[in-house]
Amino acid sequence: MIGRSVWRGGVGSSNTFFHGWPWSRNTNVVRPMYPKRTICFPLSRNITLVPIRLPTRPVAGRRFPYTTNLGHKLMLHPREVESIPNNISVLNVRSIASDNSDKTRTTRLERKEARTWQQQISPYARLMRIDRPIGSWLLFWPCGWSIALSAPAGCWPDPMMLGLFGVGAFVMRGAGCTINDLWDRDIDAKVERTRNRPLVSGEIAPFDAVVFLAGQLGVGLLVLLQLNWYSILLGASSLGLVIIYPLMKRVTYWPQLMLGATFNWGALLGWSATQGSVEWSACLPLYVAGVCWTIVYDTIYAHQDKVDDLIIGIKSTALRFGDKTKLWLSGFTAAMIGNLLTAGLVCDQTWPYYTSIGLIGAHLAHQIHSLNIHNPKDCATKFISNHQVGFLLFLGIVLGTLYKKNSEDRTKGSVTGSSSNPNGQLSATVTSARNIVV
Repeated sequence: MIGRSVWRGGVGSSNTFFHGWPWSRNTNVVRPMYPKRTICFPLSRNITLVPIRLPTRPVAGRRFPYTTNLGHKLMLHPREVESIPNNISVLNVRSIASDNSDKTRTTRLERKEARTWQQQISPYARLMRIDRPIGSWLLFWPCGWSIALSAPAGCWPDPMMLGLFGVGAFVMRGAGCTINDLWDRDIDAKVERTRNRPLVSGEIAPFDAVVFLAGQLGVGLLVLLQLNWYSILLGASSLGLVIIYPLMKRVTYWPQLMLGATFNWGALLGWSATQGSVEWSACLPLYVAGVCWTIVYDTIYAHQDKVDDLIIGIKSTALRFGDKTKLWLSGFTAAMIGNLLTAGLVCDQTWPYYTSIGLIGAHLAHQIHSLNIHNPKDCATKFISNHQVGFLLFLGIVLGTLYKKNSEDRTKGSVTGSSSNPNGQLSATVTSARNIVV
């Protein structure tokens, strides 16, 4: 005899039917049986019966009272007494799902898909450093300097060229970051500041990054093809510098020099894009000034990671200069100012250009003087402030070029006036002589 036991069944395995439902809170509570919404499993030799004890009152015959636990409220079933049939009935969970729950589930799935789409895009945006646009600006300013410096006297720089180089700087800076992260993913994992980058954290696979890099280089090539053939060849020749630069930190203490040579290639390319070729007497001093400027700001940037770089064996000018960093940076700042003055003299620039150079010198002097190389946060702030240096020089070149026309007009006017005076005096002398003769 069963006595005070009720049977729990499992069909052909350890699966159970009378426990684990979403609304169950206590395995000792008997579940309701709905005759119209059940799937019946007849007792057979494949069913394993396991007796469990009920804490309720004794069963009279084959009839027993039972309760249901729906949600958090314990309630008595409307049919207070139910007869146990000759087969075991299992509640069909799917049949009690309402239309509202289906709509809610659909809404949640749609929201999950939307979040997934954003999460898929986010790692690639961070791989391009879209959240840190300072690198794109630092790459663009040498291009803008060269384009503005090559403009005719009294003219604004070509807006079409500025737009093309702006897009190119944005795309190629992202491509450079992708190449850098592909080379350095083993190093970035050991540096506190870079260990959350997408390639290191596994958000992007290396193959996916290579495919993404191919797309970026394709867009960069499309921009480059808008220029003349001289500029296309000159721009394509810089790709080797872009690829080699990330390896320099493993070889030399001067990777910032290679970065300067790469980042300031636009000082040559901008002039050739507008004039058809490079005017080396003007562009070379501008290029050298940009390289010196890059060494200044990237050395400040490298001081953020110097502790980790020292541990893992990475080289940089921050480690090379050490406590004499401010002295070295002052020397490179002086070299930058000297080359900018040379470029201005070659291009016959006017006082707005030289005023901007004075402001740049004051800015960099204050930046170096107040720099705390042992404070990573201060180094990051000083690094970002170099965006102002690029803008000041661009503004000075534009205003200086516009002012050229006024100065040239005044010069021509003075020359014309001085040349006309001797003729006037001569004619007056001849007229007076005639009068005397008469």
